[in-house]
Amino acid sequence: MRHSIESIAAALGTTALGDGSITVTGVAEPAAAGAEDLALAMKPEYADGLSKGQARAAMVWEGADWEALGLKAAIVAPRPRMAMAGLTRAFYPGPGYPEGIDPNASVDPTAILAEGVSVGAFAVISAGAVIGEGTVIGPQCFIGQDARIGAGGLLNAQVRVGPRAQIGDRFLAQPGATIGFDGFSYVTPEVNAVEKARHTLGDASGTEAQGWIRIHSLGAIIIGDDVEIGANACVDAGTIRPTQIGNGTKIDNLCMVGHNVVIGNECLFASMVGIAGSTRIGNNVVLGGQVGVSDNITIGDNVVCGGGSAIRTRVPAGQVILGNPAIKMETQLEGYKAQRRLPRLFREVAELKKAVFKDGQSD
Repeated sequence: MRHSIESIAAALGTTALGDGSITVTGVAEPAAAGAEDLALAMKPEYADGLSKGQARAAMVWEGADWEALGLKAAIVAPRPRMAMAGLTRAFYPGPGYPEGIDPNASVDPTAILAEGVSVGAFAVISAGAVIGEGTVIGPQCFIGQDARIGAGGLLNAQVRVGPRAQIGDRFLAQPGATIGFDGFSYVTPEVNAVEKARHTLGDASGTEAQGWIRIHSLGAIIIGDDVEIGANACVDAGTIRPTQIGNGTKIDNLCMVGHNVVIGNECLFASMVGIAGSTRIGNNVVLGGQVGVSDNITIGDNVVCGGGSAIRTRVPAGQVILGNPAIKMETQLEGYKAQRRLPRLFREVAELKKAVFKDGQSD
């Protein structure tokens, strides 16, 4: 895959400097770049690496003296990470799955596959499923009965989609994602220890051991357009109403979304986020890695939560929170500072006690 510097700059909405006709076949860090690579020197601290590599062209920071760096061409990146998105899209080779329907795939005769759909080896597409135009179903995937997946999607190897799932266009699921199967919902014939503990906030005595009875999930799942779900992430189906994920939301590897959860548009959840059942999350919410969210609470629009936090109660829109339990970040950071001062405070109090007792004894 070969691109000229001029065409790359045009695709990124910026201008090529120097010889725009130079072509490159890939991108590389400055010190490792060859003559056919576009070096990524988007910050001044990366400049030294250019002399160690062989790049003729580089993406550089605003104000860089690219000619003094020994380059024949350059592209300026006003917003480096945004430029990275465009660059990686231009050079991405695709998943490498063959086109067409593999002879070892199992496609039910009642399933509807639009034009350009590809189905990999040992994939299973169940009765009544509908797959939109150009969507790629990787090897060993499973698509449940009456599920619908929109156009332009990519399901990587071993993705599982449950029955009656409704998924929009340009859906991306990484290997092993499991979407739209039974949630973790159980009940006991009589009041159990968990119910009593919730009522009393501490006392679970007097309850007897009982068997857990499954509550099945009838509600399936609804996912909007441009949603991405990471490797080995799990999204449960709803119990009665569907679990929902809004347009443009991105969910990282190893995340867990419980039954009946409603997630808004353009949210971003980092790895190992866990969201308990029946929680409602607004638009543009960002949850850092390993954030845990309790069940049956509401998180407003534009909330940002730092990694490793535990959200236990409702969070108003626009708050930045951190900690366990998660509270306003500025308050939490003040608490951390106070904790670091505690040893010194204890020493000072001990010294004051000694001084007071000595004064009392001298009297």
